[in-house]
Formats: sequence, structure tokens, C-alpha cells
Amino acid sequence: MISALNDRSREIFRHIVDAYVETGEAVGSRTISRRLGMALSPATIRNVMADLEEGGLLYAPHTSAGRVPTEAGLRLFVDGLLEIGALSKEERESIEGRCAASGRSVASVLEEATQTLSGLSRCAGLVVAPKAEAPLKHIEFVQLGPGRALVVLVSETGLVENRIIDVPLGMPVSSLVEASNYLAQRLVGRTLDEARRSIATELEEHRAQLDALTQKVVEAGLATWSAPSGYLLVRGQSQLLADVQQMADLERIRALFALLETKEAMVRLLDASERAEGVQIFIGAQNELFAMAGCSVIIAPYANREEKIIGAIGVIGPTRMNYARIIPMVDYTAKVIGRLLG
Repeated sequence: MISALNDRSREIFRHIVDAYVETGEAVGSRTISRRLGMALSPATIRNVMADLEEGGLLYAPHTSAGRVPTEAGLRLFVDGLLEIGALSKEERESIEGRCAASGRSVASVLEEATQTLSGLSRCAGLVVAPKAEAPLKHIEFVQLGPGRALVVLVSETGLVENRIIDVPLGMPVSSLVEASNYLAQRLVGRTLDEARRSIATELEEHRAQLDALTQKVVEAGLATWSAPSGYLLVRGQSQLLADVQQMADLERIRALFALLETKEAMVRLLDASERAEGVQIFIGAQNELFAMAGCSVIIAPYANREEKIIGAIGVIGPTRMNYARIIPMVDYTAKVIGRLLG
């Protein structure tokens, strides 16, 4: 479609999208005439705008002469006319500094990354966070009360993850210590999945020198750690709601957040990021998850050390978001998170 436009039509269309992104308002021919560096009359520009409207790239939201890009028009702009900007040194340092992982939990690192993206992009930030798969350097069980224990895991990268598991009632503290010592010998330097396979075989063959209670703690911990445990975190909803008058009514935005809280939404987001490499951009109806709220999403996967995609991070915003600025921001944050977690 972009090849069908001549140079003049492309330039006018680019200025229309730029003006719409800046203001969120319908753009008229006089506005474009002032922005263009070429001597074109408003009448000539109106003729070009009419052709773009006929081609499905623009539409008139009201009876006024102003036009705004359609979703198809925004898609064409992103694919063929967008000039991606570069992050400033300050923006890169802000992302790296706020995402620093040492001594912090996985959830804390990801939440900070999401809030940072939300603040810098002025959109709602989101992250799909699976279980951590970095090699471990420390494991410990801590008794919380009857039937419950806290599992503390520290990865070689300094990330801390805490999980609560059920243990047999009346379990002595000595069994928790014994379980910690047993797992410490077998988990250190391995990922949870790597260690799980080895220890499960050992337990099954009854070669481990553990009493019955300690073995139950080990098995409970392994079952908890090896279960698929991902979650979807959304931060900066107020950023999205602040622009609600330009996108959709409040009830539709609320419905979007309700849908984002579901496991199904998390899986679909991760699937979308895995289908292709790099940053994915979904504009309005291109993704049914966001179509109902008139939003766009920019999302990028992050991978572990084996280059396996383990999660995704991105932003949700109005379809008129600043794509040139936000795309490199999402891409860079995904790379930072992948490096820290993997």
C-alpha cells in the first residue's frame, strides 16, 4: 500500500499522523499547510486528504474538515514511514539503574521495570513474568507456622525469590534444616528444572538419606518450584486512564484491565511475543485483546541464557501513542531484563 502513494501523499500523510500523535485531535488542511516545507495550498492538501480517506487511511470523526488516521493508516505509518528514535543516555541509565537486580526479588525487579516503562512512556506498563530459570547459589527453608514454610532462593545473578509451601503439621525445625542442606548440595549452580529431574530420580529410587518428613519437604518444594508459575503485572493504569477521553469510554477501559488480569490474557500475550523476534506492535483491532478498548500495545520478549523466551515486557497506550519514542524504549528494557534474569 505504501508504494502506491507518491512522495507528496506520503509527506502529507506523515505530517497528519505526527500532528495527531502530538495533539490527539483531528487535523485540518491549514494545519498541514503550515507544517509542510513545500508550497502547497490548503485546497491541494484537502484533495490529497480526500484520496487518503478514500484509501482507508484517514477518516473524519466529526462533520468538521479535520481528519485522523484509521487503524490501518497507523499500521501503514508504523510499517513504512516511521523513523525510530534513539534513547538518550539518561533514559538508558534510568532503565538500567532502576532495574538493577542485585539482592532483589524477581518480582521486585520486574515491577520496577514495568513502572519505569510506564513513567518514561506515559502509558500503562505490563510484563509477563514466568518463573526464574537462572542457576541458584543458595536455598533455604524457614518455618512460618503450623503447616507452612518459606522457601528462599537466591540466584547466581543476585535475584531473590521467596515462595510459601505447605509442609506436614508438626514438622520439626531440624527437618527443614536437613532439607535445606540436602537441596543446597544438589541445586547450587543448576537451574530449578535441571535439579528437579536429578533429585526426583534420586528420591524415587530411595537413595537419599532423608527421613520421611524431610523427604516430604523436599518433594513439596520441588513441586512448587517446577510448576509453571507466571503472572501478568500491569502498572501505570492512571497513565492510560488520563487519556480516556481520546480513546474510549471508561467502562471499556475497565473491561480491558479486568481481561488483563486473567491467565488467558497472559498466555496470549506471551504467545504473541514468541511468534516473531523483536518488538511486536499491535494497533487496535490487530489484537482482539486490545481492540475493545481502542488501544495499541508494544511488546518485546526477553530470553534466558539459552536464548529461550521466558517472558515479555511492554506498554499499553492509546492508538495515537508516540511509536517512534516508545518502540526503542520497550526494546531496550526487554534486553536489560533478559540480561539480568538470564
